[in-house]
Amino acid sequence: MYVCLCHGVTSHTVADVVACGAKTSREVATACGAGLDCGRCKRTVRAIIAASQEPRACAG
Repeated sequence: MYVCLCHGVTSHTVADVVACGAKTSREVATACGAGLDCGRCKRTVRAIIAASQEPRACAG
């Protein structure tokens, strides 16, 4: 799914940037461009960041 239409950034790209250490929407914007222009995607970027910080159940 496209998160940022201004820069053509997908949710996978944002998730990858977050997995590599980005913890704020500003850090994500610096890394991949999402959120640099109009800002409409910042809410979604923040949601992806928050989701990455939630504990996940492991299969086992």
